[in-house]
Amino acid sequence: MVSVLTQIKETQAANPIDRLLAATATDMAKVNALILSRADSHVEMVPDLARYLIESGGKRLRPMLTVAAAMLFGKGSGTAINFAAAVEFMHNATLLHDDVVDDSDMRRGKPAARMVWGNKASILVGDFLLGQAFMMMVETGDIASLGVLSSASAVMAEGEVFQLAKTGDLTTTPEDYAEVIRAKTAVLFQAACEVGAMSSGADETGRQALATYGLELGKAFQLVDDALDYGGQSGTLGKNVGDDLREGKMTLPVILALAEGNVAEREIITSALGQADATDAQVSAVVAVMERHNTLVRTMELAQAHARAAQQALAVVPESEMRALLVDVVEHSVMRAY
Repeated sequence: MVSVLTQIKETQAANPIDRLLAATATDMAKVNALILSRADSHVEMVPDLARYLIESGGKRLRPMLTVAAAMLFGKGSGTAINFAAAVEFMHNATLLHDDVVDDSDMRRGKPAARMVWGNKASILVGDFLLGQAFMMMVETGDIASLGVLSSASAVMAEGEVFQLAKTGDLTTTPEDYAEVIRAKTAVLFQAACEVGAMSSGADETGRQALATYGLELGKAFQLVDDALDYGGQSGTLGKNVGDDLREGKMTLPVILALAEGNVAEREIITSALGQADATDAQVSAVVAVMERHNTLVRTMELAQAHARAAQQALAVVPESEMRALLVDVVEHSVMRAY
């Protein structure tokens, strides 16, 4: 059987993300200008650190989805620009905080901000970005959308705390994992799409369709990331292969392998899990256990199931080029390779 991860790497056809970039270019130029202006501060370290992360090559998929959702319904009030920038600030604040929590050395293929400015600065600038995000939301005067994004911010924090509590916990279940990825990742995708639809006058059916689309896409996106941590390449992942293992993260490939492995296989996993100095050979041995039990393949299959649910959620939205593109974006998010 050909590895699903191998299939991912071999699928490099027309990139829907590039097409989405082109389709949203006009509004995303406004979003990017707002992002850079709101990252400014009279305190020199703040814009230096913030822009180091913001300009480091991320695709800005979440704010693009906000803009695309607004374009989908075509009655925009103009507030989608503020919401898209706020979503990106929320995402980047989370990255800054996560890298401190996880002791991460790399982010998007270069040294994490904490490695340049230190942990304290990373946390505080992350807080600055969150504050700016909420200021941009408030400026729209849209209390309902502010509620959606505020709720997402709280849930994301809960998800991160829950993941921290489960670090290295061998009793972690697939259900626990599902809650972690829903809260820490998928909820921001959900909110990004939902407020985009709301800013463009979508009715309740349209709003819920985009919320479901974002939620399911976010789940698929995180599942792929967690599989690629064991099957990707450092140069394309933007981090080191096996970092999740070394950090003790209980992702689905590990959870399934621990549940189904024999005593010797469990020992291979537990001897490396949470060990910051675990060698590449140890990581390879863990991956071999996963391959024997097809846990990477099954993780990708679950990602594909969530991807199909995301695509199906758009069925109630009138046909358009943007709807078709959003369907394709889901496919690419599952089939992507870094």
